[in-house]
Amino acid sequence: MSIRVMLVDDQVLLRTGFRMVLAAQPDMEVVAEAGDGVEALAAVRSTAIDVILMDVRMPKLDGVEATRRICEREDAPKVIILTTFDLDEYAFSALKAGAAGFMLKDVPPGELLAAIRAVHSGDAVVAPSTTRRLLDRFAPMLPGGGAGGSGGRARPGLERLTDREREVVLLVAQGLSNGEIAARLVLSEATVKTHVGRILTKLELRDRVQVVVMAYETGLVRAGGPAGPAGSAGSAGSAR
Repeated sequence: MSIRVMLVDDQVLLRTGFRMVLAAQPDMEVVAEAGDGVEALAAVRSTAIDVILMDVRMPKLDGVEATRRICEREDAPKVIILTTFDLDEYAFSALKAGAAGFMLKDVPPGELLAAIRAVHSGDAVVAPSTTRRLLDRFAPMLPGGGAGGSGGRARPGLERLTDREREVVLLVAQGLSNGEIAARLVLSEATVKTHVGRILTKLELRDRVQVVVMAYETGLVRAGGPAGPAGSAGSAGSAR
C-alpha cells in the first residue's frame, strides 16, 4: 500500500514542489493539501492519512497547535515538521506536541523521502545529535523546569522502569544511537531496541523524541549532561 501523505503549507509553490517529488515515488501518494492548520484539522477528520508534512508558521492556526490537536487523536497520523530555520523554537515546541521529527525545508529530496518512510515505519526522523543540540538550547525554556535538578516534574510510569531501562533512557537523552548504547552497555543492538520499545510502552510515549523531552522535563538530565547521581558514569541515556 502507498504511504498517504498530506502537505500543509501556506505557500502553494512549496506544496507543488513537494507534490512533484512525492508523485514520482511508487510507494507514496499525496492525498490531501492544506494552506493552514484549520484546513489541516478538517482534512485529518475526513481523509485517511499516514504522514503529514507540516509547516510551522501559517495563518489562522500555526503548525505547532495543529500538530498538538492532531496528535491527540487516537488514530493520529505521523507529523514531520518542516521549518525554514535550524533549531527553530517553534519546531521544538511541535516535537513536544507529538511530532515525529523535524526537517529543514531545503532538505534534499532523497532525505525527505527517507524521512517519510522512516516515520511511517514507526521511527523518528530527528538525528540523535540534532535532538541533543535542540535540547541544549531550549531545555531551559521548557515549562516545568526542563533544565533538570529538583525542579523537574514526576512522570507517571518512571517508577516501573528497570535499572537497565533507566540507563537506556539517559543514554537516549544524551543523543546516543542504538549502536553506541549497545557498545556502552555491552548489549546487542536488538536488545537495546527491545528496551526502548518497553520504555515507550511503560511511559506511554510515541517515539524516542518524546523520551528525550520527558528526560529533560522530569529532571533526569539537564542541558549539558545528566542531572545528579542518575547521570553517573555507566548510566547515561539512549535513542531509538
